[in-house]
Amino acid sequence: MRTTALAAMSGRRAAVPATGWDTRWVLPADNHVHSQWSYDTFGHASMVEECQRAVDLGLPGIAFTEHLDFTDYGAGDAIATMGVRPGWWDAIRPLDITGYAASIEECRHRFPSLRVMSGVEAGEPHLFAGSTSAVLAAGSFDRVLGSLHALAWENRLVNASSLLRVLPADELMRRYFAGVVELIEGSQAFQVLAHVDYPRRHWPVSAGPYPEDGFEEEYRAVLRALASSDRVLEINTYSPMASVTLLTWWRQEGGTAVSFGSDAHMSARVGDKFSEAMKVAEAAGFGPGRDPCGFWTR
Repeated sequence: MRTTALAAMSGRRAAVPATGWDTRWVLPADNHVHSQWSYDTFGHASMVEECQRAVDLGLPGIAFTEHLDFTDYGAGDAIATMGVRPGWWDAIRPLDITGYAASIEECRHRFPSLRVMSGVEAGEPHLFAGSTSAVLAAGSFDRVLGSLHALAWENRLVNASSLLRVLPADELMRRYFAGVVELIEGSQAFQVLAHVDYPRRHWPVSAGPYPEDGFEEEYRAVLRALASSDRVLEINTYSPMASVTLLTWWRQEGGTAVSFGSDAHMSARVGDKFSEAMKVAEAAGFGPGRDPCGFWTR
């Protein structure tokens, strides 16, 4: 789903009084949460408990963006012609659309003050375009995230972070950023780019401090591609926090909106570090509009 009307989804920017943003909500919506319907929560997540956590925190909304990954080829999947074997993790399971949709409706009924949004986190949708489209056509999704978790290595998909064991860290990151550009340019299925620098979560201590400025060219290539497609950059609060510098690059490359996502896989992490993330976004020139669940815009 290409985002061509961010203003319609985010609302027009509200006036900024001396005391801060003119909104009754202290925190933004959490647009990246995994429940029991994601294969990697291993019984530690509950949609109901995560909704309760969101209400307790005062979040205006929560989006359950369950993992959408594939272990086999389908019609229209580019990976089928690449000689690359899919299935980068044995834990991957198909998303139960029927059960998931029923849980969404249950939570909407149980938590009427909370906007409960449906969604998926589509993994490598540029490689699985046909399979991804088939799932998206089978349901109704308010948030579609695009993610790159895996890279091709020795004729198979492997978790990008695992390549830190076989490649120099800086080389792996450059390979990853090139892969994110391919993801953006090769798929129109998603609305928000999740965790722009995913392997950074596992940056080895032996490599020294993560050199964000040293990857400026690579970051800018990703951000430029994303901005030119009129999509949204996620501030992922599970990953190392995006810096004001990174979000300034996003603005300079034409980016107009950011989304907040905890990437929670258990209720205790819903809305985690959002106060810090808001300060970073605001310092880079982004702020909320009239819709408390909308994306922050510049």
